[in-house]
Amino acid sequence: MPMLALTGKARLWEPRRLRLRLFSTSAQLVSTGRRRILRLASHWPWTGEITQALHRLAALPNPG
Repeated sequence: MPMLALTGKARLWEPRRLRLRLFSTSAQLVSTGRRRILRLASHWPWTGEITQALHRLAALPNPG
């Protein structure tokens, strides 16, 4: 994932640091109807990096 989705300094994060920043992110999982939405806190320092990485991963073509 770091090589495909992350850029800049975030690409150089070691696995421990990457896990810490991903799993300690302040977020809320909201269920509405049949959808589940992950709402990331805007004040969190790494929210921008995480959302950009998720958008880049979603833009990749389906290999199957």
